[in-house]
Amino acid sequence: MSLRTTHEIDIVRTTSSKIDSVDFDTLTFGTTFTDYMLVCDFKEGAWQKPEIIPYAPFLLDPSAKVFHYGQAIFEGMKAYKDDDDKVWLFRPDQNFERFNKSAVRMAMPEVEEWIFIDGMRQLIDLERDWIKKGVGNTLYIRPFMIAVGTGVIAAPSTQYRFMIILSPAKSYYSGEVKVIIAEHYSRAANGGIGAAKAAGNYSAQFYPTKLANEKGFQQIIWTDDATHTKLEEAGTMNVFFRINDTLYTAPTSERILDGVTRKSLIAIAERDGIKVEVRTVFVDEVIEAAKNGTLMEVFGAGTAAVVNPIVGLSYQDVYYELPKTTNSVALQLKEKLTKIQYNLAEDTFGWTVEV
Repeated sequence: MSLRTTHEIDIVRTTSSKIDSVDFDTLTFGTTFTDYMLVCDFKEGAWQKPEIIPYAPFLLDPSAKVFHYGQAIFEGMKAYKDDDDKVWLFRPDQNFERFNKSAVRMAMPEVEEWIFIDGMRQLIDLERDWIKKGVGNTLYIRPFMIAVGTGVIAAPSTQYRFMIILSPAKSYYSGEVKVIIAEHYSRAANGGIGAAKAAGNYSAQFYPTKLANEKGFQQIIWTDDATHTKLEEAGTMNVFFRINDTLYTAPTSERILDGVTRKSLIAIAERDGIKVEVRTVFVDEVIEAAKNGTLMEVFGAGTAAVVNPIVGLSYQDVYYELPKTTNSVALQLKEKLTKIQYNLAEDTFGWTVEV
Protein backbone atom coordinates (compact mmCIF):
# COMPACT_ATOMS: atom_id res chain seq x y z
CA MET A 1 0.00 0.00 0.00
CA SER A 2 1.36 3.39 -0.99
CA LEU A 3 0.88 6.67 0.82
CA ARG A 4 2.23 8.58 -2.17
CA THR A 5 -0.88 8.47 -4.35
CA THR A 6 -2.32 11.95 -4.01
CA HIS A 7 -5.97 12.77 -4.57
CA GLU A 8 -6.93 16.37 -4.21
CA ILE A 9 -8.73 16.98 -0.92
CA ASP A 10 -10.14 20.40 -0.14
CA ILE A 11 -8.82 22.02 3.04
CA VAL A 12 -10.78 24.64 4.95
CA ARG A 13 -8.15 26.55 6.93
CA THR A 14 -8.57 27.48 10.57
CA THR A 15 -8.07 31.10 11.57
CA SER A 16 -5.79 30.16 14.47
CA SER A 17 -4.08 27.06 15.83
CA LYS A 18 -4.62 25.63 19.33
CA ILE A 19 -1.15 24.12 19.47
CA ASP A 20 0.49 26.87 21.54
CA SER A 21 -2.05 26.36 24.33
CA VAL A 22 -1.26 22.65 24.70
CA ASP A 23 1.15 21.36 27.36
CA PHE A 24 2.63 18.35 25.62
CA ASP A 25 4.30 17.16 28.82
CA THR A 26 1.03 16.62 30.71
CA LEU A 27 -1.27 15.14 28.09
CA THR A 28 -4.10 12.87 29.21
CA PHE A 29 -4.61 10.13 26.63
CA GLY A 30 -7.37 10.83 24.14
CA THR A 31 -8.59 14.18 25.48
CA THR A 32 -6.70 16.77 23.40
CA PHE A 33 -7.35 17.03 19.67
CA THR A 34 -5.52 18.75 16.83
CA ASP A 35 -6.71 21.66 14.70
CA TYR A 36 -8.24 19.68 11.85
CA MET A 37 -10.36 16.64 11.08
CA LEU A 38 -11.26 14.77 7.91
CA VAL A 39 -14.93 14.38 6.98
CA CYS A 40 -16.48 12.35 4.17
CA ASP A 41 -20.18 11.57 3.73
CA PHE A 42 -21.85 8.59 2.08
CA LYS A 43 -25.22 9.30 0.49
CA GLU A 44 -27.25 8.23 -2.54
CA GLY A 45 -25.18 5.06 -2.67
CA ALA A 46 -21.76 6.70 -3.08
CA TRP A 47 -18.96 8.34 -1.15
CA GLN A 48 -18.81 12.09 -1.65
CA LYS A 49 -15.63 14.14 -1.89
CA PRO A 50 -13.78 14.24 1.46
CA GLU A 51 -12.60 17.48 2.99
CA ILE A 52 -10.34 18.55 5.82
CA ILE A 53 -11.94 21.14 8.06
CA PRO A 54 -11.25 22.74 11.45
CA TYR A 55 -11.96 20.41 14.38
CA ALA A 56 -15.41 21.32 15.74
CA PRO A 57 -18.71 19.82 16.89
CA PHE A 58 -21.34 19.09 14.24
CA LEU A 59 -25.10 18.69 14.26
CA LEU A 60 -27.03 15.43 13.92
CA ASP A 61 -30.75 14.82 13.69
CA PRO A 62 -32.17 13.31 16.90
CA SER A 63 -33.37 10.33 14.85
CA ALA A 64 -29.91 9.60 13.39
CA LYS A 65 -29.61 5.83 13.35
CA VAL A 66 -26.30 5.77 15.21
CA PHE A 67 -28.25 6.85 18.32
CA HIS A 68 -30.94 4.20 18.00
CA TYR A 69 -29.34 1.15 16.37
CA GLY A 70 -25.65 1.55 17.13
CA GLN A 71 -24.13 1.52 13.65
CA ALA A 72 -20.70 2.84 14.65
CA ILE A 73 -17.21 1.48 14.00
CA PHE A 74 -13.70 2.80 14.56
CA GLU A 75 -9.98 2.09 14.39
CA GLY A 76 -7.03 3.05 16.58
CA MET A 77 -3.65 3.87 15.04
CA LYS A 78 -0.58 6.00 15.73
CA ALA A 79 1.90 8.18 13.88
CA TYR A 80 5.52 8.46 15.07
CA LYS A 81 8.22 11.07 14.45
CA ASP A 82 11.85 9.94 14.29
CA ASP A 83 14.99 11.94 15.13
CA ASP A 84 15.15 13.29 11.56
CA ASP A 85 11.59 14.70 11.76
CA LYS A 86 10.26 12.02 9.45
CA VAL A 87 6.73 10.83 10.26
CA TRP A 88 5.85 7.15 10.13
CA LEU A 89 2.70 5.04 10.20
CA PHE A 90 2.69 1.44 11.38
CA ARG A 91 0.91 -1.14 9.23
CA PRO A 92 -1.90 1.19 8.07
CA ASP A 93 -3.02 -1.40 5.52
CA GLN A 94 -4.02 -3.69 8.39
CA ASN A 95 -6.19 -1.04 9.99
CA PHE A 96 -7.79 -0.17 6.65
CA GLU A 97 -8.62 -3.80 5.94
CA ARG A 98 -9.99 -4.37 9.45
CA PHE A 99 -12.06 -1.19 9.26
CA ASN A 100 -13.83 -2.44 6.16
CA LYS A 101 -14.35 -5.90 7.67
CA SER A 102 -16.07 -4.14 10.57
CA ALA A 103 -18.13 -2.12 8.10
CA VAL A 104 -19.32 -5.24 6.28
CA ARG A 105 -20.30 -6.94 9.55
CA MET A 106 -22.27 -3.86 10.66
CA ALA A 107 -24.06 -3.51 7.28
CA MET A 108 -22.21 -0.26 6.56
CA PRO A 109 -20.53 0.76 3.28
CA GLU A 110 -16.85 -0.04 2.81
CA VAL A 111 -14.66 3.08 2.68
CA GLU A 112 -12.61 3.56 -0.47
CA GLU A 113 -8.88 3.09 0.07
CA TRP A 114 -7.90 6.53 -1.15
CA ILE A 115 -10.36 8.23 1.20
CA PHE A 116 -9.01 6.31 4.20
CA ILE A 117 -5.30 6.20 3.37
CA ASP A 118 -4.68 9.33 1.33
CA GLY A 119 -7.10 11.33 3.45
CA MET A 120 -5.20 10.23 6.54
CA ARG A 121 -1.85 11.09 4.95
CA GLN A 122 -2.92 14.60 4.03
CA LEU A 123 -4.49 15.20 7.42
CA ILE A 124 -1.36 14.04 9.28
CA ASP A 125 0.88 16.00 6.93
CA LEU A 126 -1.08 19.12 7.83
CA GLU A 127 -0.66 18.39 11.57
CA ARG A 128 3.04 17.43 11.64
CA ASP A 129 3.86 19.95 14.35
CA TRP A 130 1.53 18.11 16.73
CA ILE A 131 3.80 15.04 16.61
CA LYS A 132 6.72 15.41 19.02
CA LYS A 133 9.98 13.52 18.74
CA GLY A 134 11.10 11.00 21.33
CA VAL A 135 10.00 7.49 22.25
CA GLY A 136 6.62 7.67 23.96
CA ASN A 137 5.41 10.69 22.01
CA THR A 138 2.86 9.82 19.34
CA LEU A 139 -0.11 11.11 17.42
CA TYR A 140 -3.11 8.88 18.07
CA ILE A 141 -5.30 8.46 14.98
CA ARG A 142 -9.00 7.68 15.28
CA PRO A 143 -10.81 6.86 12.01
CA PHE A 144 -14.50 6.16 12.59
CA MET A 145 -17.83 5.88 10.81
CA ILE A 146 -21.36 6.50 12.10
CA ALA A 147 -24.84 6.14 10.65
CA VAL A 148 -26.30 9.62 10.13
CA GLY A 149 -29.42 8.68 8.17
CA THR A 150 -32.66 9.63 9.89
CA GLY A 151 -35.64 7.60 11.07
CA VAL A 152 -36.34 5.10 13.83
CA ILE A 153 -37.26 2.15 11.65
CA ALA A 154 -35.04 -0.79 12.60
CA ALA A 155 -33.03 -1.04 9.39
CA PRO A 156 -29.55 -0.05 8.23
CA SER A 157 -28.99 3.59 7.47
CA THR A 158 -28.63 4.85 3.92
CA GLN A 159 -26.35 7.72 4.93
CA TYR A 160 -23.05 7.59 6.82
CA ARG A 161 -20.24 9.89 7.89
CA PHE A 162 -16.59 8.77 7.88
CA MET A 163 -14.17 10.90 9.89
CA ILE A 164 -10.59 10.95 11.13
CA ILE A 165 -9.59 12.89 14.23
CA LEU A 166 -6.11 13.16 15.74
CA SER A 167 -4.94 13.35 19.34
CA PRO A 168 -1.35 13.95 20.54
CA ALA A 169 -0.36 11.39 23.16
CA LYS A 170 2.38 10.62 25.63
CA SER A 171 3.55 7.17 26.66
CA TYR A 172 0.50 5.26 27.85
CA TYR A 173 0.94 3.82 31.31
CA SER A 174 -1.83 2.84 33.68
CA GLY A 175 0.25 1.63 36.63
CA GLU A 176 0.09 -1.88 38.01
CA VAL A 177 -2.71 -3.91 36.45
CA LYS A 178 -4.53 -6.63 38.37
CA VAL A 179 -7.26 -8.57 36.60
CA ILE A 180 -10.22 -10.82 37.33
CA ILE A 181 -10.94 -13.81 35.10
CA ALA A 182 -14.57 -13.56 33.97
CA GLU A 183 -16.90 -16.25 35.27
CA HIS A 184 -20.25 -14.78 34.21
CA TYR A 185 -19.94 -11.82 31.83
CA SER A 186 -18.66 -12.17 28.27
CA ARG A 187 -17.14 -9.71 25.84
CA ALA A 188 -18.63 -11.39 22.77
CA ALA A 189 -20.45 -14.49 21.52
CA ASN A 190 -20.18 -16.78 18.52
CA GLY A 191 -22.12 -15.30 15.64
CA GLY A 192 -21.88 -11.84 17.18
CA ILE A 193 -19.74 -8.80 16.44
CA GLY A 194 -16.73 -9.51 18.66
CA ALA A 195 -14.34 -9.52 15.71
CA ALA A 196 -15.57 -6.10 14.56
CA LYS A 197 -14.29 -2.88 16.07
CA ALA A 198 -17.83 -1.79 16.78
CA ALA A 199 -18.66 0.79 19.42
CA GLY A 200 -21.15 -1.50 21.15
CA ASN A 201 -18.44 -4.05 21.93
CA TYR A 202 -16.79 -1.53 24.21
CA SER A 203 -19.83 -0.05 25.92
CA ALA A 204 -20.95 -3.57 26.89
CA GLN A 205 -17.69 -4.01 28.82
CA PHE A 206 -18.13 -0.94 31.00
CA TYR A 207 -20.50 -2.42 33.60
CA PRO A 208 -18.58 -5.65 34.39
CA THR A 209 -15.34 -3.64 34.38
CA LYS A 210 -16.93 -1.24 36.89
CA LEU A 211 -17.71 -4.20 39.14
CA ALA A 212 -14.09 -5.36 38.84
CA ASN A 213 -12.85 -1.84 39.67
CA GLU A 214 -14.96 -1.83 42.83
CA LYS A 215 -13.10 -4.97 43.95
CA GLY A 216 -9.72 -3.34 43.35
CA PHE A 217 -9.00 -4.77 39.90
CA GLN A 218 -8.29 -2.69 36.82
CA GLN A 219 -9.44 -5.05 34.07
CA ILE A 220 -11.12 -8.34 33.23
CA ILE A 221 -9.71 -11.27 31.29
CA TRP A 222 -12.72 -12.28 29.24
CA THR A 223 -13.70 -15.91 28.78
CA ASP A 224 -15.83 -17.60 26.13
CA ASP A 225 -19.57 -17.07 26.40
CA ALA A 226 -20.57 -20.75 26.31
CA THR A 227 -18.40 -22.39 28.98
CA HIS A 228 -16.23 -19.63 30.52
CA THR A 229 -13.32 -22.06 30.35
CA LYS A 230 -11.34 -20.41 27.52
CA LEU A 231 -9.30 -17.23 28.00
CA GLU A 232 -9.75 -14.70 25.24
CA GLU A 233 -8.95 -10.98 25.76
CA ALA A 234 -7.84 -8.70 28.60
CA GLY A 235 -9.95 -5.57 28.88
CA THR A 236 -9.79 -4.00 25.42
CA MET A 237 -6.55 -5.77 24.50
CA ASN A 238 -5.43 -9.14 23.20
CA VAL A 239 -3.76 -11.18 25.94
CA PHE A 240 -0.62 -13.35 26.14
CA PHE A 241 0.40 -15.89 28.80
CA ARG A 242 4.00 -16.98 29.33
CA ILE A 243 4.18 -20.45 30.88
CA ASN A 244 7.80 -21.47 31.40
CA ASP A 245 9.47 -20.16 28.23
CA THR A 246 6.51 -20.37 25.85
CA LEU A 247 4.02 -17.62 24.98
CA TYR A 248 0.41 -18.64 24.48
CA THR A 249 -2.37 -16.56 22.97
CA ALA A 250 -5.83 -17.39 21.69
CA PRO A 251 -6.48 -17.55 17.95
CA THR A 252 -8.64 -14.86 16.41
CA SER A 253 -12.27 -15.83 15.90
CA GLU A 254 -15.77 -14.36 15.71
CA ARG A 255 -15.25 -13.39 19.37
CA ILE A 256 -11.67 -12.11 19.32
CA LEU A 257 -10.36 -9.01 17.57
CA ASP A 258 -7.54 -9.45 15.07
CA GLY A 259 -5.18 -7.06 16.83
CA VAL A 260 -2.42 -5.42 14.78
CA THR A 261 -0.12 -5.24 17.82
CA ARG A 262 -0.90 -8.87 18.65
CA LYS A 263 0.10 -10.18 15.21
CA SER A 264 3.19 -7.96 15.16
CA LEU A 265 4.42 -9.25 18.54
CA ILE A 266 3.88 -12.83 17.37
CA ALA A 267 5.95 -12.16 14.23
CA ILE A 268 8.80 -10.58 16.21
CA ALA A 269 8.80 -13.43 18.73
CA GLU A 270 8.94 -16.03 15.97
CA ARG A 271 11.74 -14.14 14.20
CA ASP A 272 13.80 -14.01 17.38
CA GLY A 273 13.33 -17.61 18.45
CA ILE A 274 10.81 -17.05 21.24
CA LYS A 275 8.39 -19.95 21.41
CA VAL A 276 4.83 -18.92 20.58
CA GLU A 277 1.72 -21.10 20.42
CA VAL A 278 -1.48 -19.67 19.00
CA ARG A 279 -4.15 -21.98 20.39
CA THR A 280 -7.06 -22.13 22.80
CA VAL A 281 -5.83 -21.21 26.28
CA PHE A 282 -7.85 -22.73 29.12
CA VAL A 283 -8.53 -21.16 32.49
CA ASP A 284 -7.59 -24.37 34.30
CA GLU A 285 -4.13 -24.61 32.74
CA VAL A 286 -3.30 -20.99 33.56
CA ILE A 287 -4.51 -21.35 37.16
CA GLU A 288 -2.53 -24.57 37.55
CA ALA A 289 0.57 -22.81 36.18
CA ALA A 290 0.00 -19.96 38.65
CA LYS A 291 -0.20 -22.48 41.48
CA ASN A 292 2.94 -24.42 40.53
CA GLY A 293 5.03 -21.35 39.71
CA THR A 294 5.35 -21.85 35.94
CA LEU A 295 3.13 -18.90 35.00
CA MET A 296 5.86 -16.32 34.46
CA GLU A 297 4.04 -13.44 32.72
CA VAL A 298 0.64 -12.26 31.54
CA PHE A 299 0.31 -9.15 29.39
CA GLY A 300 -2.15 -7.32 27.20
CA ALA A 301 -1.27 -6.09 23.71
CA GLY A 302 -2.89 -3.18 21.91
CA THR A 303 -2.32 0.12 20.11
CA ALA A 304 -2.56 2.46 23.10
CA ALA A 305 -0.11 0.80 25.50
CA VAL A 306 1.64 -1.56 23.03
CA VAL A 307 2.26 -3.98 25.93
CA ASN A 308 0.60 -3.78 29.34
CA PRO A 309 2.08 -6.20 31.92
CA ILE A 310 -0.33 -7.78 34.39
CA VAL A 311 0.97 -8.26 37.94
CA GLY A 312 -1.68 -10.63 39.25
CA LEU A 313 -5.00 -12.30 38.53
CA SER A 314 -8.01 -13.47 40.49
CA TYR A 315 -10.22 -16.48 39.82
CA GLN A 316 -13.02 -17.80 42.01
CA ASP A 317 -12.03 -15.28 44.70
CA VAL A 318 -8.43 -16.53 44.88
CA TYR A 319 -5.71 -14.05 43.93
CA TYR A 320 -2.48 -15.18 42.27
CA GLU A 321 0.48 -12.79 42.28
CA LEU A 322 2.81 -13.20 39.32
CA PRO A 323 6.54 -13.50 40.00
CA LYS A 324 8.83 -10.51 39.58
CA THR A 325 11.07 -11.18 36.60
CA THR A 326 14.28 -9.52 35.48
CA ASN A 327 13.99 -11.13 32.05
CA SER A 328 10.55 -10.01 30.92
CA VAL A 329 9.65 -11.29 27.46
CA ALA A 330 6.80 -8.77 27.39
CA LEU A 331 9.13 -5.81 27.82
CA GLN A 332 11.66 -7.24 25.36
CA LEU A 333 8.97 -7.52 22.70
CA LYS A 334 7.64 -4.06 23.50
CA GLU A 335 11.10 -2.53 23.07
CA LYS A 336 11.69 -4.29 19.77
CA LEU A 337 8.34 -3.26 18.37
CA THR A 338 8.69 0.32 19.60
CA LYS A 339 12.11 0.67 17.97
CA ILE A 340 10.61 -0.36 14.63
CA GLN A 341 7.75 2.12 15.03
CA TYR A 342 10.13 5.01 15.78
CA ASN A 343 12.58 4.06 13.01
CA LEU A 344 15.26 3.23 15.59
CA ALA A 345 15.76 -0.32 14.32
CA GLU A 346 15.65 -1.95 10.91
CA ASP A 347 12.13 -2.85 9.83
CA THR A 348 12.76 -6.33 8.44
CA PHE A 349 9.04 -6.86 7.94
CA GLY A 350 8.22 -3.83 5.80
CA TRP A 351 5.60 -2.60 8.28
CA THR A 352 6.42 1.10 8.52
CA VAL A 353 5.31 3.65 5.95
CA GLU A 354 6.58 7.20 5.73
CA VAL A 355 3.99 9.96 5.51
